[in-house]
Amino acid sequence: MKKRNYLLFVLIAIIAAGVGVYTSHKQNQPAPQTPEARAVANLFAQTMPDAAGKPQALSQWKGKPLIINFWATWCAPCVEEMPELAALQAEVAPVQIIGIGVDSQENIAQFAEKFHIYYPLYVAGTGATDLLRQFGNQAGGLPFTVLVGLDGNLKKVYLGRLNFDELRRDLASLKNM
Repeated sequence: MKKRNYLLFVLIAIIAAGVGVYTSHKQNQPAPQTPEARAVANLFAQTMPDAAGKPQALSQWKGKPLIINFWATWCAPCVEEMPELAALQAEVAPVQIIGIGVDSQENIAQFAEKFHIYYPLYVAGTGATDLLRQFGNQAGGLPFTVLVGLDGNLKKVYLGRLNFDELRRDLASLKNM
C-alpha cells in the first residue's frame, strides 16, 4: 500500500511539473503580430537616405509618437499639404512628423529647400510601394499618412490629402500615445 501511494505521489508530481513547464513556455511565447504591427516593425527596420543623401536608420524614431507622411514631389495633393504639415510640426510636439518620399533624393532635397520643409524627409523611391501596401494602401495612392502612437502601434491611416482638423482631433484623442 505504501509503495502504491508513493507511485501515485510521483505520478502526480510529474504531471504537475509538466503542466508548469508547458504553462511557462506558453507565457514566454510572443503574441502573434498583426499585419499593422508587422508594418510598423518593418518600417523601423528600414534604413533610408535623408534629403541630403545620408543613410538614416528609421529605428531612431522608435518609442516616439509619429505622423508618417508618404508623398512625392510630382503629387499635387502631397505638395499642397506639405507646408501645412511643416507648420503643424511645431504645434504637435512631441509628436514627430517624418516624410517618406516616393521620389529621387535630388528632387526631395530641392523641394525641401524651396518650400522650407524642416522635419525629417527620407528617400524611399519606388521601394515605398511595399511599405504602403503593408500599411493597407494596396493601390499605392498618395499622399498616404500613418499615425503611430508612443506605444509603437498603428493608430490610424489617412489616404489622400489630409484633413488637418481631423488629424488634430485624432491627436487630441490619443493623449496617451
